[in-house]
Amino acid sequence: MKKIGFIGAYDKTDLIVYVAKILTTLHKKVLVVDATINQKARYIVPTISPAATYVTDFEDIDIAVGFSDMEGIRNYLGMAEEQEWEYDIVLFDTDSITGLKQFQLEEAQKNYFVTSFDNYSLKKGLETLIELKEPMSLTKVLFSKEMLKEEDDYLNFLSLGHKVIWSEYRIYFPIENGDLNVIYENQRVAKIKFKKLSVQYKDGLAYLAEEILADVSESNIRKAIKIIEKGV
Repeated sequence: MKKIGFIGAYDKTDLIVYVAKILTTLHKKVLVVDATINQKARYIVPTISPAATYVTDFEDIDIAVGFSDMEGIRNYLGMAEEQEWEYDIVLFDTDSITGLKQFQLEEAQKNYFVTSFDNYSLKKGLETLIELKEPMSLTKVLFSKEMLKEEDDYLNFLSLGHKVIWSEYRIYFPIENGDLNVIYENQRVAKIKFKKLSVQYKDGLAYLAEEILADVSESNIRKAIKIIEKGV
């Protein structure tokens, strides 16, 4: 089972669910764990019987809400202690050092730091990392309107003193009203639709999926995106 962390204060629930949709379209069994303080998935992912803790299915993605560790999810699913997880990939969404530690994201195969360049997202997001005892490798996922070098330099400056090893490459997403409108419409109709997303946004999703899977070609990932666009 591959563990992938998405860390930071920026709102990233939809991003993670969209990546998960690509992975399930490629026949991977995926669990998304909302380990954020406000548990946004509780409000945007439909469920028949919400409770303090639950796992629900949304477009072939299992989504866990309200749990403090993987053991709680194991117990909820009625799994024996020695039973192997059935998931190929687990995507974690967290915005606190508590969530990072409880789900042991220091041991994840890949961790992403997701942020825009407003001071709240930057500084609050970095608070998630301030108590790290050992260096953690992170890839930046940056939401920006103009994608300026000065913005990235500012993030590097703010992260001085943190035990972070930044990957030398970054993944950019546009802050674009068209994409936000599509995302909000998807929330209203409780569907995951890619058709009206910008090319740049879909490129970012494809790149994330390719990194997470590693053994699946870019062309097959693009085919999966086309399938989602067609609603097949």
